[in-house]
Amino acid sequence: MNQSMENPWKAIDLTDYENHMKLDDVRQLQTLNEMMKDQLHDYLVKTVMILGVAGGNGLDHIKPKQFERVYGVDVNGDYLAECCRRYEDLNSFFPIEADLTGDDLELPCAELLLADLLIEYVGCECFLRVVKLVDPQYASCIIQVNSGEETFVSDSPYLHSFDRLYEVHHQVTEPLLTESMEKGGYSFLAKEERNLPNGKKLVRLDYGKEG
Repeated sequence: MNQSMENPWKAIDLTDYENHMKLDDVRQLQTLNEMMKDQLHDYLVKTVMILGVAGGNGLDHIKPKQFERVYGVDVNGDYLAECCRRYEDLNSFFPIEADLTGDDLELPCAELLLADLLIEYVGCECFLRVVKLVDPQYASCIIQVNSGEETFVSDSPYLHSFDRLYEVHHQVTEPLLTESMEKGGYSFLAKEERNLPNGKKLVRLDYGKEG
C-alpha cells in the first residue's frame, strides 16, 4: 500500500462495521466473540495483545485480574475511544493507535498475540514483522475462508462502507500463514473451524514459539 494514502479502515464507521458483521446472514461478530473466549483462556499468560481490536468485541470474556496488561491495537483512533468507553472498568486495557504497515512501528511485547480477521489486511510478511516485534510465546489467528465465487466482504446494506478495502486486502490461506510463521520460528499448535451462514468459514490457527 502507498504509505501516503490514508488507511481505508480510518474511514469506516464503527457502527457500520459492527452492524454489517452481526447481520443474520453474516454472523461474524457473534462467531468471533465465541471463538475469542477460547483464545483468551486457552493459554496461561499475563499479557495479551489484540491486533485490530475495533470496538472491543470479545473483551467481555476477560475475567477480573486475568491479565496484567491487555493491549488493544487499531489504526482507527475512534474505534479505540469507543473501546475504552465500553470497557472503562477493564483496568488492564491499554489502547495503542498504530498502523501495522508503517515503517516506524513500535509495539510492546506480549505473551499472547491475537490477530482475528486482521492478517488479510496487512499480509503475511507484515504480520510476521509484527510478531517479531511483539515476540509472543503464542499467536492465535483467525482467517476467513471463502467458498466458490464469494467476495471477501459479504453482501449487505453496508457493503459500500468497505469499498476501499480492496486496496489493502491480501489473500491469506492456512498453508501460506503456517509457512510464514514457521519461517519466523513458530510451530503449528492447533486448528478450529466455524461455518458461517453464507458458506464462508472462520478458521482459527494457533502457533507456539519454538525452543
